[in-house]
Amino acid sequence: MQQPIIGYHRDDEEHWVAELECGHNQHVRHDPPWMNRPWVTTAAGRKSRLGVMLECKKCDEGAARDNP
Repeated sequence: MQQPIIGYHRDDEEHWVAELECGHNQHVRHDPPWMNRPWVTTAAGRKSRLGVMLECKKCDEGAARDNP
């Protein structure tokens, strides 16, 4: 299910995590060549992606919200 990004935070290992409108979180790593997301490395890049839809597997699975 597609969900928009509404914010970001860093996890315990300092990786960027997108906060989705549905209440789930999803890592958004820039780790070439597997994941090419250079936008995640700057504040302007992350801000430019607010509202972008990501596929939320947790919604598809009916998982409880990460952010109650």
